[in-house]
Amino acid sequence: CAYAYIREVGKQKGEHSMMDLPLIKGIVAKQAHVGIPDGTTEEEYARKGFAGKYAHLYRTHPLVGWDHIEGPLKPRAYTLNQLPSLSDFIEARKPILENADCKILNVHFSKPMDYCVRNADGDEVVFVHEGKGEVDTDFGMLSYRPGDYIIIPRGTIVQWKPNSPSKFLIIESFSEVSFPDKGILGQHSLIDPSCIITPSPPPYDAAKLKEKTKLLIKRKDQWTTVSYPFHPLNVVGWKGNLTVMQFNIEDIRPVTSERYHLPPTAHVTLTGTNFVICTFLPRPLETGDPLAMKVPFYHLNIDYDEVLFYHSGQFFSRAGIEPGMVTFHPQGIEHGPQKNAVERTATATRTNEVAVMIDTINPLEPTAEARQIENSDYINSWK
Repeated sequence: CAYAYIREVGKQKGEHSMMDLPLIKGIVAKQAHVGIPDGTTEEEYARKGFAGKYAHLYRTHPLVGWDHIEGPLKPRAYTLNQLPSLSDFIEARKPILENADCKILNVHFSKPMDYCVRNADGDEVVFVHEGKGEVDTDFGMLSYRPGDYIIIPRGTIVQWKPNSPSKFLIIESFSEVSFPDKGILGQHSLIDPSCIITPSPPPYDAAKLKEKTKLLIKRKDQWTTVSYPFHPLNVVGWKGNLTVMQFNIEDIRPVTSERYHLPPTAHVTLTGTNFVICTFLPRPLETGDPLAMKVPFYHLNIDYDEVLFYHSGQFFSRAGIEPGMVTFHPQGIEHGPQKNAVERTATATRTNEVAVMIDTINPLEPTAEARQIENSDYINSWK
């Protein structure tokens, strides 16, 4: 009776109480990503990332084995280290990819700011690639180091004070950034909420109140300068549930499976409207079954553009990738591991990579800055 009740409630909500049973035609593997039939490759053709309807296509040749591509769907790679390192934070902000929901920026800067900034366009997720220092905010000060995520809500006043040249990947979100629903994994999975750091206001400083300081406010990508006869970071107390938040990749406990290669959605770290941010970290490979895939499967993710920023380590699915590079795979064209990646990982037991992935529903457009640092030979990396 309980099962019948649950099933009926699910129907009333328009939900399925049981998984949809797939159609099976021709030569296929018994299970996804396990025991691929000889002479075939498996490609996942899926909706809603990896959460919607799907088909596994078993091809005699992967469709990444092209001779040449012309047109906007060409997979692309960008070497961010080729962008100039500038001293000033605002001058160093270089957009790489953008759409109506978010903007992905690279920032290489070194000079502590003698002014403050406020982003009135959106939230900012700052991933620290290199460098150490401090960021002063309306809510208090935080120290930063490589591997940090710092979430800055729209409208927060900040002042960056690097102690060494700093390199950031910034995802500017035009919607509120939040943590994903962890579902059956439980609230302490991936990131335990107790690992999240929030700043505290400093003691009252009468001298600071006398510091004449400018506040630069960004709205519709235009900057307005407001001059004060005092320092605008003058909060002595705050309460509520909206604030700057910080955590490090060391605090993330990735989900793993010994016998099944999990889709990227298992590694979602943060979400915004029409996009997700994932973090790939060192973790055990699928060693519980010799037939289980260890490398990412070929896939045609027709509802998302996929961007990967490579932070550190050895990137096991692709050779020729270095820290500070970005790859961009648009919707509508296949991608997956290089052919020799399977051979390289045959005896491997762990990954040793750290990468940040941004998946967007709405197509991204490369900027002029991105086109200047594009690796035009990237499309040949599957040959």
